[in-house]
Amino acid sequence: MLSVPLPFLAGLVFALTLYRSLKGVELPGTRRYFHAFLVLYAFQGVGVGLRFGYGVNGLVPLLPITASIMPPLAFLAFRGLTAKPLDRPWLHAAVPCVVAVAVGFFRDLVDPLLLVIFFAYGVALYRLTLSGGDDVMAEASLQRVRPAVRAARLTAGLMLFFAVSDAALAVYTDIYGSGDVPLAVTMMNLTVIAAVIVYYFAPDFSQPKPTAVPPALKPTEEDKATLSLVEAALEEGELYRSEDLSLARLARKARLPAREVSAVINRVTGLNVSQFVNDRRIAEACRLLRETERTVIQIMLEVGFSTKSNFNREFRRVTGTNPKQWRAEARAAQDAGARKTSA
Repeated sequence: MLSVPLPFLAGLVFALTLYRSLKGVELPGTRRYFHAFLVLYAFQGVGVGLRFGYGVNGLVPLLPITASIMPPLAFLAFRGLTAKPLDRPWLHAAVPCVVAVAVGFFRDLVDPLLLVIFFAYGVALYRLTLSGGDDVMAEASLQRVRPAVRAARLTAGLMLFFAVSDAALAVYTDIYGSGDVPLAVTMMNLTVIAAVIVYYFAPDFSQPKPTAVPPALKPTEEDKATLSLVEAALEEGELYRSEDLSLARLARKARLPAREVSAVINRVTGLNVSQFVNDRRIAEACRLLRETERTVIQIMLEVGFSTKSNFNREFRRVTGTNPKQWRAEARAAQDAGARKTSA
C-alpha cells in the first residue's frame, strides 16, 4: 500500500501557507512567479519523496535542476512586490542552466553550486525585507503587507536551512555513506513542517505601533501639497474603500513615487500608510454607524476591511472604543442633543 511521501506533505503545507499569506497581490507577473514557485516546490517534494521513499532513481539528474529554479523564482516573486522596478529578470534563468551543465558534465560541482545558490538567494531575499519602510511590499494590499513580509522571511529562512542542511548531508554521505540519508531527509522535512506551523500560528510581533508626530516637527508647504494630492487620490472614486488597496496603487493614482507617498505621510501625520488609510476608513465607518442601521459587519466590508479582528483593532486605535459601544454613545449623544433642541 502506497504512503504519502513526507517531503510532499512538507511542500504542500508550505505552499498552502505561502499562498494564503500572499492574497491581495495584483501584479500578473508576480502572481506567475508565485504560482510557478508553489507548483515547483510541490513537485520537488513529490520527487524527493519518490527518490528516497520508493527508490525512483530516474529522477536523480532532474532534482538538482528543479531545486535550483526555486530560489530565483521566490526572489523574483517577492522582489516584484517592492516599489522598485524588476530589472532584467531573465538573467536569473542562468542559474538552472549552470546547474544543468554541472549535472551533465561536472557532477562533483552540483552540491557546492546548490549550496551557493540557496544561501545567496536566501540572504538576498531576507535583506529585501529589512528596509522597514511601507514600500518594502508596496504592491501587496495594505492589509497583507505584514503577512507578505513574514512569508518572505519564512521563505528566506527555509532557503538558508536547506543550504546548510544539504551541505551537511553531502559531507556526511561522503564520510559515512548514504544509509542514513532517508532518515535525514525525514528530519529535514519535519523541521520544515514545524517551522511553517510556528509561522502560521505565532502572533505577529512586527505589527507597527501607532506613532505620534513630534511637537517640533512642522511640515513644509511642499509636504502639505503632496499630502493633499494623496488625500485627493484616496477620495477619488472612494478608493479608500477598496479592500485590495496597496501603496503602489495609491501612489499611481496620485502620480507620485511610492517611496515619496510613504515618506510624506509619515512626516506630516506621524502614521504609516496603512494607519493613514485606515483612519479614513474608520471615519466613514463612524458616519455609517451614526447615520444608518447597517450591521457592524456590513459597514466593515463596505469601508474596505476584510477581517473583523483588523477592523476592531483599528477602530479602537482611532476611537478608543469598539464599534458597538461607539454607536450606542453616538446615538445617545444625538438623542440628548435633540431633546435640548426641542426644549
